Amino acid sequence: MILIDHKDRRPIYEQVIERFQQMILCGALQSNTPMPSVRSLAMELSLNPNTIQRAYQELERAGYIYTLKGKGSFVSETAVAADNKRQELRREMQVEVDKALLAGITAEELREMLEGCIRDSRVAAFRETSVKGGGL
Repeated sequence: MILIDHKDRRPIYEQVIERFQQMILCGALQSNTPMPSVRSLAMELSLNPNTIQRAYQELERAGYIYTLKGKGSFVSETAVAADNKRQELRREMQVEVDKALLAGITAEELREMLEGCIRDSRVAAFRETSVKGGGL
């Protein structure tokens, strides 16, 4: 379910967050399904439960999961999570666009760069083969 890359420079809780975000946004985890308990996931990954708890708190803050006292954590509505991710990416893109414009790159050059990035994206290639029936 979750693989931790101990060579990755990012904190482990961030890796856990990213992986759950990916699974929620792609539909691998459906809305209202229970998340693994903090203790069970910590044991499965051989991590401190505080690490998992921190990841779950961030996921909840960002709208990916919700918690019911005494029942555990559950996946939020996917549309809400996807909208939150889009807003986050829009803010990040705006910062980069501002940097590019300040560096003298024109709007047309930015469009061309973005189109090139999309063409070169492994994710875009994967999505196209999946839609065409190639799947996994």
